[in-house]
Parts: sequence; C-alpha cells; structure tokens
Amino acid sequence: MHLHCINVSLKIHWKLKIAKLRICMNLIIVESPTKARTLGRFLGKDYDVVPTMGHIVDLPKSKLGIDIEHNFSPEYVPLEKKQNVAKTIKTEAKKADEIYLATDPDREGEAIAYHVAELLSARGPVGSSSRPTSSKDVSAGALRDSLRSRHPSLSRVVFHEITESAVKHALENPRDIDIKLYDAQQARRVLDRLVGYKLSPLLWKKVRRGLSAGRVQSVAVRLIVEREREIEAFKPDEYWQVFVEVKTTNSKQQSNNFVVELSKIGDSKAEVKNKEQAEKIVADLEKASYTVSDVKKREVHKKPYAPFTTSTMAQAAAHTFYWSAKKTMSVAQKLYEEGLITYHRTDSLNLNKEAVFAAREYVGKKYGKEFVPEKPRFYKTQSRVAQEAHEAIRPTDVKVASDESRVMSLGNDGRKLYELIWKRFVSCQMSEAVYDETTISVNAAATSYLLAASGQIMKFEGWRAVYGEIKNQKSKIKTEEGEEQRLPEVVQGDPLKKMKVLSEQKFTQPPPRYNEASLIKTLEKLGIGRPSTYAPTITTIQDRQYIEKEDGKFMPTALGIAVNDFLLKNFSDTFDYQFTAHMEGDLDEIAKGEKKWIPVIRDFWDPFAKKLEGVEEHAKRVKIEVEKTGETCPKCSEGEQVVRIGRFGKFLSCSRFPDCDWKAPYIETINMKCPECKKGEVVIKKTRKGKSFYGCSRYPECKWASWKKPQGAENNPITPLTQ
Repeated sequence: MHLHCINVSLKIHWKLKIAKLRICMNLIIVESPTKARTLGRFLGKDYDVVPTMGHIVDLPKSKLGIDIEHNFSPEYVPLEKKQNVAKTIKTEAKKADEIYLATDPDREGEAIAYHVAELLSARGPVGSSSRPTSSKDVSAGALRDSLRSRHPSLSRVVFHEITESAVKHALENPRDIDIKLYDAQQARRVLDRLVGYKLSPLLWKKVRRGLSAGRVQSVAVRLIVEREREIEAFKPDEYWQVFVEVKTTNSKQQSNNFVVELSKIGDSKAEVKNKEQAEKIVADLEKASYTVSDVKKREVHKKPYAPFTTSTMAQAAAHTFYWSAKKTMSVAQKLYEEGLITYHRTDSLNLNKEAVFAAREYVGKKYGKEFVPEKPRFYKTQSRVAQEAHEAIRPTDVKVASDESRVMSLGNDGRKLYELIWKRFVSCQMSEAVYDETTISVNAAATSYLLAASGQIMKFEGWRAVYGEIKNQKSKIKTEEGEEQRLPEVVQGDPLKKMKVLSEQKFTQPPPRYNEASLIKTLEKLGIGRPSTYAPTITTIQDRQYIEKEDGKFMPTALGIAVNDFLLKNFSDTFDYQFTAHMEGDLDEIAKGEKKWIPVIRDFWDPFAKKLEGVEEHAKRVKIEVEKTGETCPKCSEGEQVVRIGRFGKFLSCSRFPDCDWKAPYIETINMKCPECKKGEVVIKKTRKGKSFYGCSRYPECKWASWKKPQGAENNPITPLTQ
C-alpha cells in the first residue's frame, strides 16, 4: 500500500534479533502554502508537503513561444521567480519513496502536475520536447510508463475538499495524469497566446501603442459597449399608474386601509399612456363606488435555490456584499485551502451523498423533522459541459458554523462568504416554504375599470428559516410610495370606502448597465468563459482601461469603444458570441477526449492568419475620440482640456498635443463641497488595491473620507476636476 511502505531489515547482534524499520517518506506536492499547512495538520510526520506556488513554467514573455510550423508546439520555459521552488521540489523528491502530485482538480491543476512530473524526470528542464506534437496523442498509460521509468513512485491524486477522509481516500486511490485535461489547458494557453501576441502589434499600429486584445476579454468588452449603445439609443415611453386607497369596514375586524392598482380597462390590460388619459380615469374613479368583486386564495410552494456553482456564488456575493468577482474568488480560495469548503471552481450541481444526508440530519436536529423533505434533494447540472465528478460548492462539514474559530480566524470576509455558502447548502436540503397567496379584485361601479392587489402570507417557513424569515408575517404589497401595507381579510361583495385616488407618471427605463453579477450571468448564458476565467476576465478588461466601474456598474471608456469597433469591423468572426462559445465547447471536448487539440488550433489559426495579413495591409488607422472637459488649456490658452488614457490610467492633456505638451493628473469630482471643511471638492480616490472611496481635494489639510457617496449627492454626475 502506498501509505505505509515499510522496509524491514533484520540484524542479529549478540543473541538478540532487533527489527529495524525504515518508514517510507511520502512527498505531496500542492500549489499553495496554505493548502500545504492544512494537509500537514492531519497527515503526520511521514508526509512532507511542498507547494509549487502556482505554475513553475510558462510560455516566454519576450516572444510568441509557439512553433506554428510544427503543430503549434509550445515552448515552455522555467519561471525565473520559481527557481528556488523548483530546486526545493527536486531536493525533496530525492529523499522521497513515494511522490503524490496533489494539485487542484481542474485543467490548470493537471497542467501544473504534468510540468512538475517533467521537472522530476531525467530529461531536465521542461520544454516543448516533453510532449509529442503530432495530432495522434500519447495515452495516459504511455505517459505513465515514460515518467515512471524515470521516477517509479510518481502518482497523481485528486480530491475536491481538503479533509482528512477525502485526502486519505485519494492517497489510497492514485491515478495517472489526465492527458486530456492537460491538453485542454494547453490548447487554451496556445489559443490565447496566438490571439494576444498576433493582435496586439496590430492594435499598436492601427489604434494606439501599448494596447492588447484577448479572445474572451474582448467579447466581454463587446457586451459592455453594445449595452452602452442600447442605453444611448433608448427612447423612453411615457406611462401612468393609477391607484385607489380604499377602506374596509367589515364588522369582523377593525377598519383597515389598503391600496389597489388599476389592472384592467374592460377586458384588456390597463395601459395608460398620457396625462390626459390618466386624468379622465382619475375623474371617473373619484365618482365611483367600490366593491370586492373577487378574492382568490391559493397555496404556493417555493423550492430552495440550488447549491452554489462558481458563477452563482460570484453573483450572490456581488448582490449581497457588492464584491467583485476577483475578491469573491480570493476569499473562496482561502476557505478551500483551509479545508472549510469544497473546490470553488466548478459549474457542477452534483452533491456528495454523505454530505446530503449529513445536512438532512443537521436540519432535523436544528429545526425539526417537518423541515426535512421526504426525499433527499439532488440537482441536475444545467451546463452540458460540467464535470459531474466535481461537486457544487458546499461546506465540508455542515456542523461547522460561521462563528466557530476556524472560520472566524479568516476575518470578516471569510466569515461572510462561508455563511453565504453554508446557508445555501443547508437550505437546499430543507422543505419547501409554503405561502397563502391572496389576490383581491375590486370593481369600480359604473365604470369599466378593475383594480387589484395581491400579497402572500407565510404559512410555513421551510428553507427560509435558515435566512431568518419572520413566522406568520402578514400579507403585504408595495404602494406607489414604496411603502408596504397589509391586506385585510375581505370576502366577495364587501363594500369598500374610497379614501383617495392617486396617479403617477412613469417612463420606461433603458436596459441597465452590467454589474459584476449580471455580466457573469450573461457570459455563462452565452457559454463564454468557464469557472476559472470569470474573475480574471473582468479584472483584465479593467486593468487594460477598456471599461471602468461607476457606482458598481460597468461603462466602456473611449479607448474600449475604439478597440471594440476596430476588432469587430475587422475580426467579426473571431469575436462573435457564438464562435467564442463554440471554441469553449471545443476545449471541453478536448478535455473529454472527444477531440484532439492540434486540429482544433489549426482550424482556428488558418483563417485567422489570413485575416491578420489582410487587415494589416488594408485597415485604416483609428482615431480615438477624447472626452472634452469644456475648460481651456491653462498653458497655451488655445486648446481645450481633454481626458486621455495612458499607460497608468486617465490624465488631462491639451487637445493641441503634441503642439502643446500641457498635462495634469485626472481627478474625478461629484460636484459637491467637502461636508467637513466646506472648502475642498469631494473627489474620488483609490486605495492601493484599487478600491474607490470619496475624499476631500484639500487632503492632507482636510482628512475627511467616506466609502459611500455623501448624502445629497446621490444623483450628482461624476466629472473631471479641471485644473
């Protein structure tokens, strides 16, 4: 058995037999120090755990690193900053009897495991020669024989949660490196390198120096640009809502007021489109008498939400905590490495049966038997490419609450995300919530108007008990002022007294700008990106200054619009939504062994290369529109102050550049005086980590600062603070 290799040698000294046992030293290789520490807590002294600190090799930065003429063979080179790491791994490997490659259970983890195996081979440094470049791939068995001929005790182990039982089970059931997963990761890396390194010089030449493009990132920018244009082109339509506040004097209860809304005119849905129409309806309703024409009640059952995938976790954290996808994934990484949650990069809804039954047992003890559904609840994964071997994101031990020391030691952010994951998982194994839904229809006599109000009364909390719902809450609706009112108990034929008639002008709204949650949801719906790519995609397009975030919503910059338009005009196929999704599908099929990676890359490259040649020769240079401030240049007095985007972000410049070289820092203001000193302007600043906050322009004389926009400036536009 791999766990306890014992070499027994017997020696006879004098008249006694002494058995000397040499315990086998096992080396486990993981990615991070935190993961290494967590494993070390329960594996014992027979195991040495060493982290790789991520990838140990990559494509070179200074050149393409892809041999296009020889089946796109990648030229991997050792990362200079990982030289000491590689040295440590090789040193420890020499001492080990058994070596386990325990990197993460996904394509990136498989690639790291493969490259570590190559590092420990007799061939020396990892390079393109380590893998055959023909489309006919080696089998896992052939790879195993090749590697083990050089290091006979090398194994790959995979676990989806860092717990003692899961890790020991993995160690007892080692497997070979999955060549299919490795090839899928390599194909993505090669594909992204080809797009990035071939398009970037073209953008330098045709748009502006220093630019770059990405296969998935550019599609995300396209979504944001197209949404902005939808908003700009939107023409609002006027409409009116009409309400009547009525009062019931039913003898069985105290007098009670509630509000009903105009719902039908005759047999048609009420559509009030102008003031004149609204005024006529209001006049008619002022004269009318009111009667309850119908009361409908039905029992409504609401099922709990499915457990989290990467996408839904990021969306929930964005809605609940206003976190970026990058922050959510960073906090989840810590929770996973500390052994508190299962692997957090997943699009599977699969759940471990033991975990499901543990949750049901917990719910029964905590909330009562009525909160446990008759049958355990399992979910069907919607994504056609999800790996069912993976699980949804869940706590590794349902009995560990968010206020326990293991969780609290990770700080407030760790506690908040853990609690979100814990509640989502526990609630998914609880009974449905049950409501009595009531709809009251009201007839305005001598008119063709029908008004209605509806609401719900909770009968049984079910899964909502985890979220702290209030039992037996009254049925409520929202009035036009946004206040909540309770629906009284009424029956058909009850007379109602009119209290007042209200009308409100409204306008249809343009589609909202994308935020973190809606952008990830849209990318997932389109089949673009995977659990490991959502956060880096959004981070990259912000770092490249193609988009910016304002009040949590994404807006394209002038630079982002220019690059997007150039790419779509000249490479419409490459950045088509369906084409990008199809490429993701090809990568998934490579991972499943249904396609070979080299033909997939060739099918993309051949038409792309021809398009590159034509665009470089014929496309015109793009002139980027600049944002004008309306202020005169303080140096030449002839040009205008404009906002430009440089390598380090936005700055102010003269519109006559290069004839006038004036420039100044770009500072955004919300057009409001500092609430503390009353002298400086409230400006938007950034922390070292890039998080925006509000501060006084007179800092350090005035040290006022706030995370939230000051009261009274909610609708103030953000503009440059001119010099």
